[in-house]
Amino acid sequence: MTGMEFSDVVAKQHAPLVQRASAIAAAQALGTTTQLRDVNDRSPQAGQAHVVTLEQNASPEIVREGAQRFRLRYDEAAGEAALAALLACAAKPGMPIAADTESLSVLALADRLAASEIPVLINGPTGTGKEVLSRFIHERSPRAGKPFVAVNCAAMPEAMLEALLFGHQKGAFTGATSSSEGFFRAADGGTLLLDEIAEMPITLQAKLLRALQEGEVVPIGSTLPIKVDVRIIACANRDLPTEVAEGRFRADLFYRLNVFPLALKPLRDRPEDIAPLAFALALRHATPGKSMPWISDAAIALLKVHGWPGNVRELENVIRRALLLADGKPQVGPEHIVFDGTARLVPAEMAAPMGMGAVSMPQMPAAAEAPAGGKRLSNIVQLSEARAIMATLEACGGSRVQAARQLGISERTLRYRLASFREAGLAVAGGRR
Repeated sequence: MTGMEFSDVVAKQHAPLVQRASAIAAAQALGTTTQLRDVNDRSPQAGQAHVVTLEQNASPEIVREGAQRFRLRYDEAAGEAALAALLACAAKPGMPIAADTESLSVLALADRLAASEIPVLINGPTGTGKEVLSRFIHERSPRAGKPFVAVNCAAMPEAMLEALLFGHQKGAFTGATSSSEGFFRAADGGTLLLDEIAEMPITLQAKLLRALQEGEVVPIGSTLPIKVDVRIIACANRDLPTEVAEGRFRADLFYRLNVFPLALKPLRDRPEDIAPLAFALALRHATPGKSMPWISDAAIALLKVHGWPGNVRELENVIRRALLLADGKPQVGPEHIVFDGTARLVPAEMAAPMGMGAVSMPQMPAAAEAPAGGKRLSNIVQLSEARAIMATLEACGGSRVQAARQLGISERTLRYRLASFREAGLAVAGGRR
């Protein structure tokens, strides 16, 4: 059984955080058992255990103490950042991380499917984590100790795809100087992921269908079929029923693969996944030997209102930029969030009204419209300020006092800024004290 293990002391000292995290971990099927410890617990730790040591009422920080050991310091147990950080620390590398209700439902269903031999078809836009979900199904299945082979059908040269999938004999074609077993035989006993299967040439789809039905492949240049035991997972970022209707995908192959379809939504439609994914990506890309900057609630609020056309891949880009911009600082704030687009440095004198030094100018959200007067530099700076201030106000529950403290400015300055935004035609809520 995987999930989180913790003592009565941890349950009492860190109740608000642990109760929420353990409930999500149980639904998430972490793929590992994580031991939660209190910072004052002096009992010996298990040698190879996945351990997260918790310390409350401290400056928020994640310290990596080993390959599977973390120290998580947090100041606000009920905050979104602390929960997201704990989920990221507890997750097994390479496995899905989720907190959104619909994502957890998909993982629970995938966990049940893993025990079967049913082919799985995973639909979803590019960058939503289809290969990660495929690996999760493999790792949770009886085939976990056998190979997992991922093939991107769109990345393979069409002329070579058949030989790469089914193998070939020496001399079967020009350049075949030796025999090759192919991906099907390489995955024998395990799982074969056919990613972007909609890109497979329709002439090759018939041979794939036969391999799935008969459980055997015929290498190019051979007349003898070879038995293979492979569980197939297929991924598509296009609507396969539409591809079938328009003659680009075989209906019989579609129904062979579509025994149990799973669907991953775009990242913008599962906002509760964004914070834990952000922390997990930060852990992945943090500079070894350095403490990882904490992702503030204000930065998380800004991440959650973005449209994410590039899904998790775009989020990874944003987090890597944020780590670079926040290098040497204890927290990633809204001023370090730069969405996809060209980043430009804003001089310190322009950023001074927000209490910042020289910072990177984020791309404006799609919903933001420049006031009448065009995209002059003053308008761009004002929109960037407005976005950071609104995100911080939202993260602080509308409290101007708390938002001003996080932004490093006085409440009077904040009130002045809000008033100036309104005068410029920006819709800005006033907040509360």
